[in-house]
Amino acid sequence: MMTPRFFISLTALALLGGCANDPRLGRDTLYMNGAEKYLAAAQHGRADFDNVSYWDGDAVQGPPYILIRLGEQRAYFYKGNELVGVSAISTGREGFDTAPGKFKIIQKDKDHVSSRFGDYVDKVTGEVIKKDADRNIDPMPKGARYDGAKMPYFMRIVGGTGMHAGFLPGYPASHGCIRMPEFMAESFFRNVDLKTPVEVTR
Repeated sequence: MMTPRFFISLTALALLGGCANDPRLGRDTLYMNGAEKYLAAAQHGRADFDNVSYWDGDAVQGPPYILIRLGEQRAYFYKGNELVGVSAISTGREGFDTAPGKFKIIQKDKDHVSSRFGDYVDKVTGEVIKKDADRNIDPMPKGARYDGAKMPYFMRIVGGTGMHAGFLPGYPASHGCIRMPEFMAESFFRNVDLKTPVEVTR
């Protein structure tokens, strides 16, 4: 819920700089998980604020299980019946919805690169020609090469969908994958095996 102070601060931002200077409306949306703290982080040029994610499972034993709640934009990591980690996430945006269901980890790849989404860059200079290209629909320009999006600590659960480290703007924004902060993706990656159950619910 927005406090009066937060609303006044946002109004002041809009009046002083207009929409073009409002960090919430820019192309590179800042990571947000809170109202006043988000504004303070934005004013200091930070995009890494997170008051949700934590890991406390290294010393805990028990079979791993992951619960993804799409409505909450949270991932919960259990060992046995004990909750040992919670992560803020960003799942699939409209048109690329993350499917609910019961899955298992079917692949782990620490240095995974997307085979579909990435940039087209000049073969000689390395300059980006087309950012955020979809190889299924965007033809590669002449003289370009494909540079796939990096998806560190990738844990595939079905098809092209998996959990991995990535940018979190505070709402569903991916092409279907489940993005999380890098330290959480690394913790999840270290503590899952192939066949670890993953349940995705609305």
